[in-house]
Amino acid sequence: MRVYLLIMLLAAVVTYVLVPVVLRIAIAVGAITQVRARDVHTVPIPRLGGLAMYCGLVVSFIVASQIPYLSRVFAPGSGAWGVVMGAGVMCLVGVIDDIWELDWYAKLAGEILAAGIMAWQGVQVVSVPVMGLTVGSSRLTLFVTIIVVVVVANAVNFVDGLDGLAAGIVAIAAFSFFIYSYYLARNASPGDYSSVACAVVAGLVGICVGFLPHNFHPARIFMGDSGALMIGVVIAGAGVLVTGQIDPANTSVGYSLPAAMPILVPVAVILLPLIDFVWAVVRRMAKGQSPFHADAGHLHHRLLRRGHSHAGAVLILYMWAAVASLSCVALVIFPPLAVTPLAVVSIAGAVVITRREMSAPARARAQKNAVASVVADDSRPDATSSRPDATSAEAQASAPHPNGA
Repeated sequence: MRVYLLIMLLAAVVTYVLVPVVLRIAIAVGAITQVRARDVHTVPIPRLGGLAMYCGLVVSFIVASQIPYLSRVFAPGSGAWGVVMGAGVMCLVGVIDDIWELDWYAKLAGEILAAGIMAWQGVQVVSVPVMGLTVGSSRLTLFVTIIVVVVVANAVNFVDGLDGLAAGIVAIAAFSFFIYSYYLARNASPGDYSSVACAVVAGLVGICVGFLPHNFHPARIFMGDSGALMIGVVIAGAGVLVTGQIDPANTSVGYSLPAAMPILVPVAVILLPLIDFVWAVVRRMAKGQSPFHADAGHLHHRLLRRGHSHAGAVLILYMWAAVASLSCVALVIFPPLAVTPLAVVSIAGAVVITRREMSAPARARAQKNAVASVVADDSRPDATSSRPDATSAEAQASAPHPNGA
């Protein structure tokens, strides 16, 4: 356990220290998010934060690879390095998008390339541990792996709409995933708890936690696509690695719930981004739009329209992420009869908190501010510029902002 905590700590520290450096780079190269009508932030804010996060992940892995206990985890050809390579490609594509704003199909091609590289390095969906199912061929394995990685990466990217939202949700999901992976590792090999999946999600928890102090409302920097898509690839890679830890040949109908957990847990830990992703795709296609057409219909936008504050909406979504992921992981470790009542109470409490609206005056002020923001965006002469004034952005970045992403 201590070595994994070391990976988390090192990844968090490196990310936290590098963010101010990346912020200056973002301002210098013009990687700045302009204010648009659908956005919540009201001032240009630098992005490119994913570059610091990726560096934190790589540094933590390099240091951890020198620990004898983890020699097998970080051996040449290990899935850990496959995830690092795939995440690196995704981060590079995201950096290019953060600076020059790629078309959606160019980013999709980058996502497919990143997933293909991970699969080439052995991070593949080989089996489905339910009823003894296996993926039938190497081509089908590659196809399924790419689909899984692309869907998860875009789900995380879609939910990245408020300060600290994506980083916090992925941190909660990754920590839940870490508990699950560590539990599997202990059961699979008593006395040797080394696990590629544990190491990957430990690093992911660290980079998200290290980035959050700079990104929580009011944000000084956004992670951009270089971060959102990259951490989506990492958590997808971890899910693929964990799925293979239960042999489908040993499953039975009586073992159906434990056997299904390698599928249910990855889905549960990213349930919120997946719901938002599916909802967005269906909503946009129903309107005859591209699934990648940006709009203001995400879950966080709806919470804001109900009158919740920026930070309040983020914390509500954190709550739902924790309830979904931790409840599912608890079912693996503890008896279902003990977990189910607590899960039901947690869900009921979450529903009450979510449905609670602000007082009428506060809600009216929130709606008034939202309308005023849109009007200001439409009348601002440089609102559609893709490269806002760097000097203005630098001045804004040096102090907390009144509003965030």
